[in-house]
Amino acid sequence: QVQLVESGGGLVQAGSSLRLSCAASARTFSTYTMGWFRQAPGKEREFVATILWTGGSTRYADSMKGRFTISRDNAKNTVYLQMNSLKPEDTAVYYCAAVMKPYGGGLYSRASEYDSWGQGTQVTVSS
Repeated sequence: QVQLVESGGGLVQAGSSLRLSCAASARTFSTYTMGWFRQAPGKEREFVATILWTGGSTRYADSMKGRFTISRDNAKNTVYLQMNSLKPEDTAVYYCAAVMKPYGGGLYSRASEYDSWGQGTQVTVSS
């Protein structure tokens, strides 16, 4: 298992930006596809974005395209989620997750495909 710790959440106004970080404990982090998901109260966990272990390929949920950017720094064992033009409907707990298949070639949007999860960080967007 790899330990994942998210940070960077908070309370912001609509239209603001936030950058979430997810620090991983494993030396093998650089070989894993990583993803961000979110869960709002009373709703199911929702896919946000995913990034290949190389950092060269990404995929986003349609509602986040153009506003959110996923990136990673393998030297720092960290994956990021830059969120711009935040809306009240973006309010949720945001989780990062890892697919523990070294050098796997996939970009995964289903939560069931991820093996390790962080504890989440709360993002609240006020109108």
